[in-house]
Amino acid sequence: MSEAYFRVESGALGPEENFLSLDDILMSHEKLPVRTETPMPRLGAFFLERSGGPETDHAIPQGSKLELPLWLAKGLFDNKRRIISVELPKIYQQGWRTVFSADANVVDLHKLGPHFYGFGSQLLHFDSPENADISQSLLQTFIGRFRRIMDSSQNAYNEDTSALVARLDEMERGLFQTGQKGLNDFQCWEKGQASQITASSLVQNYKKRKLTDMDN
Repeated sequence: MSEAYFRVESGALGPEENFLSLDDILMSHEKLPVRTETPMPRLGAFFLERSGGPETDHAIPQGSKLELPLWLAKGLFDNKRRIISVELPKIYQQGWRTVFSADANVVDLHKLGPHFYGFGSQLLHFDSPENADISQSLLQTFIGRFRRIMDSSQNAYNEDTSALVARLDEMERGLFQTGQKGLNDFQCWEKGQASQITASSLVQNYKKRKLTDMDN
């Protein structure tokens, strides 16, 4: 039976998301705190609490604080025109970076942000002076948690793994599933249940041609 959906790899760790990836689509809708650097006419209808009213053409005043989805914030951000400025979400600020550097394994990343690494990587798009610290924190957090994730995936055979993955972000869950697949494949091979190794069609065709030549 063919699968209804073939998982498309996320592109969030690169410069742009992959909009064929469901993970990236969900991540791009996560909210980002921003501040308007110029009045924004006619957009107050979408942010009634920030609207200047009919007399100002429903403009959002300069200096208003909003929460915009990541995809919209990236579209509006422009260093030259200064339409919006972006504020770092708390989990990427210095306080949380200190927690991650102390012991990243104690943090429930899924609760803080299910796309912690992908969303953090996309924040580098906004040219913050803290970009170098953010990227280093993301890398060290991943390194600090990687071994425990893979150890857990390799030591949970035919068990309920819901508690093991509950605190992982979506990328870490993908790694855990990869480790689990490797473990299951190895167990099948060890029990003699793996698929039999067969010669490729290229080798078989070559042998047929060779036999034909010999007969001639």
